[in-house]
Amino acid sequence: MKRLTVEGFAVAVALLLVACRSSAQQARFQGPNDVVATVGSSTITLADVDQRALEQSAGSFGSMSLAQALYEARRAALEELVGEKLIAQEAKARGVEASALTDQEINTKITPVTDADVATWYQANPGRVQGASLEQVRAPIRQLLVQERTQAVYGTYIDSLKRKTPVRVTLDPPRRTVAAADGAVQGPANAPIELIEFSDFQCPYCLRAHPVIKQVLSTYGDKIRFVYRNYPLPNHPNARPAAEAAQCAAEQGKFWPYHDRLFADQSKLANDDLKRTAAELGMNAGQFNACFDTHKYQARIEADVRAGNEAGVSGTPAFYVNGRMLTGAQPFEVFKRTIDEELERKSR
Repeated sequence: MKRLTVEGFAVAVALLLVACRSSAQQARFQGPNDVVATVGSSTITLADVDQRALEQSAGSFGSMSLAQALYEARRAALEELVGEKLIAQEAKARGVEASALTDQEINTKITPVTDADVATWYQANPGRVQGASLEQVRAPIRQLLVQERTQAVYGTYIDSLKRKTPVRVTLDPPRRTVAAADGAVQGPANAPIELIEFSDFQCPYCLRAHPVIKQVLSTYGDKIRFVYRNYPLPNHPNARPAAEAAQCAAEQGKFWPYHDRLFADQSKLANDDLKRTAAELGMNAGQFNACFDTHKYQARIEADVRAGNEAGVSGTPAFYVNGRMLTGAQPFEVFKRTIDEELERKSR
């Protein structure tokens, strides 16, 4: 199942910005003949993957590091190859052509995109079209919706085939080392998954990611150690004061309630609002205000920003799952795939 063309993908990316903008530790080197996936008894080598992955435009991967962009290109190509092998094996088992099976199980089940669907998406996402009129973006929105629906049906069908045929992916992802810090933490120190977030309380994409992280923590429980790090962007004037205020809240054991309250209403991040929120959460107002007014934790915030820069953060939110970087407000499914892969690696 092919993805968007480079030109179409670039337009879609312009509509789907998922991050506020402002030394890699490499996995074991894999050679061309190394097997990076198995589909039943069939294998896929790195050379098979690169034959397809290296045809992609580097521009399709935005500001990613070269190592991360190469991994993403390889991973996308690998998913295509796995899907093709699964469909080919299923078609052979049924005694039909792969194209006929694709038409039957995928193409006929894609709901057509109507003008009303395009208009609804446009009205629901004013910030993502950057002031363009409906007529100006009608075609790329339609293309995006078709792509989303196609991928959804395709993904559901491929998942059903994976339940019948075991698939194992062993492509090594790039990993980054994030400097340790005394950040706010949830979860046990010995959890198999360490999830680090670099975030900005004024960033709209961090707000979008907030309920997803809640879902991740609820789903995986004690399997995750979640670490919150500060990365206030210079174009968000209230972000740094909010980050300092959250550290003052942590001093009174109230970081997480305060963190959740700030994301509950990003319009209340002025200094007076930050102090009022602390009082509403039952903190010692005198202690909090003294902490905030003297910028007690300014150095802590700056240390977080330096750690983020060293780890390759260029915008918020940025996440590291056992050192694997995920950028932007990713959907739950992206976190689930990455976390499940890491749990599988731990079990080997």
